[in-house]
Amino acid sequence: VKQMPVCSFDFVNDGKKHNICLVGGGGKTTVMYELAAAWAACGRKVLVLTSTHILCPADGSFAADVPAVQNLWQQVRYAVIGTPELATGKLTAPPQDLYEALQLQADVILCEADGSKHHPCKAPAAHEPVLLPDSDIVLAVVGMDALGCPLAQACQRPQPAAAFLGCSLDSVIDEQMLAALLLSEQGARKNVGARAYYIVLNKCDLLKAAQQEEMRRLLVSEGIDERRIWLRERGDSKC
Repeated sequence: VKQMPVCSFDFVNDGKKHNICLVGGGGKTTVMYELAAAWAACGRKVLVLTSTHILCPADGSFAADVPAVQNLWQQVRYAVIGTPELATGKLTAPPQDLYEALQLQADVILCEADGSKHHPCKAPAAHEPVLLPDSDIVLAVVGMDALGCPLAQACQRPQPAAAFLGCSLDSVIDEQMLAALLLSEQGARKNVGARAYYIVLNKCDLLKAAQQEEMRRLLVSEGIDERRIWLRERGDSKC
């Protein structure tokens, strides 16, 4: 059996069924498809969807019904399901009956459960994130290119972020602010509850080693197991 070369998170090679929701800022879709491709290459039946909006993939991985999904699985590929929006070319949440028919068949389910409009970080709106009720893992993604940028520029919904961070919209995002966005229940940890919580620090190649270490230190000091933090570089294939 091939080893999954994406990251060292403890769930990737445990052979168990997982339902994973991705939340937060920049890089969610890239990380989701990277995980999906790696699991599929290991022979696992991977189902990809959104509870919000994602672009309809152009690589033939979209499947309109159960037979199409099963056909992709037979080809050792992941399958993407959803409801096409003709006006936008995007997919929204799949029909409930289709999801329920495939839910028990899939080995791994990946759901993009949050939108950020390409901002590297965000504060969720009242209706966000839209976590799948049966999900057991939440994977929060943040773009490290937020560091050094004004909150108003780099954060989606900067007003509520400024309110709970206790700063102004002009404040420059530093490591402590970014860590707070990841750790707060008013931030990426909203509605996680008893689900396992993991963090992807995306675009770490943009950081100096000292900045990477400071982000890791801040998260670990607040109780995040360092094995649940992925310092991901652009184009990364491993931790």
